[in-house]
Amino acid sequence: VDSAGVSLLPPSSEQLSGGSATLACLLTGYSPQGAVVSWEVDGTAVTEGVLDSSEEEKSGRYSSSSTLSLSRERWMKGELYSCKVLHHAHSQIQSLRRSQCEG
Repeated sequence: VDSAGVSLLPPSSEQLSGGSATLACLLTGYSPQGAVVSWEVDGTAVTEGVLDSSEEEKSGRYSSSSTLSLSRERWMKGELYSCKVLHHAHSQIQSLRRSQCEG
């Protein structure tokens, strides 16, 4: 089992000025397929606004992504945003703090 590379991207300032916020969790280079992404905001699981891509295979490695779409108001209410990846009994987590994203 090759574990995924996980990147968590914060919403862009352009997007926030438009009143919405989307976080993206990108998974790359894992095998076999079957990675599961879940989201947490301040330690609480979130399922609303989550969109998972299908897994794409290239040279025996898989990649996929999951996005969490929020209103700007909801984004401003939270602080710790986490993307949890479970891949064949191996779990990892990437987190970002909203206060550190504010330019």
